[in-house]
Amino acid sequence: MKKFLQEFKEFAVKGNVMDMAIGVIIGGAFGKIVSSLVNDVIMPLISKVTGGATFTELKYELTPAAADGSAESVYLNYGTFIQNIVDFVIIAMCIFIALKFVMKLRKKKEEEAPAPAPDPEPSNQEKLLTEIRDLLKQQANK
Repeated sequence: MKKFLQEFKEFAVKGNVMDMAIGVIIGGAFGKIVSSLVNDVIMPLISKVTGGATFTELKYELTPAAADGSAESVYLNYGTFIQNIVDFVIIAMCIFIALKFVMKLRKKKEEEAPAPAPDPEPSNQEKLLTEIRDLLKQQANK
């Protein structure tokens, strides 16, 4: 059990998991911004062009209401589906533009970063110690 908890701790604290968690949180906030853009800016403009109708008002009556009031009408709300498609397209476009911007910044940052210096030549002392280590390994294997 202790090993399991240790492995879980290593997994949970890895940089990739933390980056993903931050991305999910920012994505949720970004989704709210885009939803507001769609609902509060774009859809009123579409409503103005279409004469006051919005997508969510579009529906087809499958079953009319009973005359005695015992049953309500059943509708196929295809307008809500269209609205969700519009939301998706706009969100996808915004994410695409944001990713293009981030990738452009990363590329620029990579171009500016200097190339890493080559590893320095080991000193004579290190070379001798490496030879001794290798000889000891050979003797241990015999």
